[in-house]
Amino acid sequence: MVPMSGVVMVAPERFIDTGAWFRIERDGSAGAVRRAAEALARQMQFDGGRVADVAIVAAELATNLIKHADDGALLLRPLRYESCAGVELISIDSGPGMADLALSARDGHSTAGTLGIGLGAIARQASRLDGYSRPGRGTVLAVQIWPQQPEPPAWAGGLVRPLTGETVSGDGFAVRQVAGRRQVLVSDGLGHGPLAAAATAAAISAFHTAPAAGPAQVVEYLHRAMSHTRGAAVAVAELDSASATLRYAGLGNITGRITGDGTSRGLVSLPGIAGHQRRSVREYDYPLGAGALLVMHSDGVADRWQLDDYPGLLGHSPVVIAATVLRDAAVRRDDACVVVVPAEE
Repeated sequence: MVPMSGVVMVAPERFIDTGAWFRIERDGSAGAVRRAAEALARQMQFDGGRVADVAIVAAELATNLIKHADDGALLLRPLRYESCAGVELISIDSGPGMADLALSARDGHSTAGTLGIGLGAIARQASRLDGYSRPGRGTVLAVQIWPQQPEPPAWAGGLVRPLTGETVSGDGFAVRQVAGRRQVLVSDGLGHGPLAAAATAAAISAFHTAPAAGPAQVVEYLHRAMSHTRGAAVAVAELDSASATLRYAGLGNITGRITGDGTSRGLVSLPGIAGHQRRSVREYDYPLGAGALLVMHSDGVADRWQLDDYPGLLGHSPVVIAATVLRDAAVRRDDACVVVVPAEE
């Protein structure tokens, strides 16, 4: 188990904790995941029946990774929306994949001589389930479990993973809504470990108190607020559906890209370190067409991925898209963070 710290704001009333990662490599992993999931469900004040549902989902996801997957990992994290709390489990693997994920979720379908009830059991217990799988590329499954009715889906999805061997990540993200516009922050604290995590925590805290201004002014505000830290690369994007415009400002090596609308356009960040060095902060405007997707990530994720390599992925939830990019493009020798935001139709 790799614990991760920090809380990510997904809307003014919604919080997602960055959670804990589990490497799934042997039979005992399923028991560890199940126990952690039960403990989290109790912490979220689920009743006994719903705690059991969470345990079933955790055990089945972990068992599927053990039986079918290569390089499997599972993220467990709490969800909070207004006064309600839920649990999310995200399973990621580089295994053989499935040509028809819906067929594989039917009870009785099996590819390993088992009873074939794993994915069917997951679907029955889940409040919300989304997944993407391609033969030879692996599978991503995202499962949300709420105590009663599922809460509205988040408009952004992201994941943070620490450098192998570290217990905290220096990368992080946050989002907020300002005067009807959606703003996204990605921060990459310099270096690794607790001091890098502290720099990103300061960036996230300042982001939530920043004035209701455009990305350049928000980055300037972050720069001033982070002077007591070792500094970070930061970028802020603003999606304005009313004008079909994306505004972007950044300091340092954060990658931003608009894709999914038939084009792939990189966004400009300027050299600098928020909190320490910056020559200037400039804001750039980009057209944001229908069907477009904003993807932002730290330099722990290689920028060679292409959405065209994943047929059908654009139709999935932001967190499944982010998890797929993280799986295939993140590097083990660095912290990694990916955030995905679809343009509003």
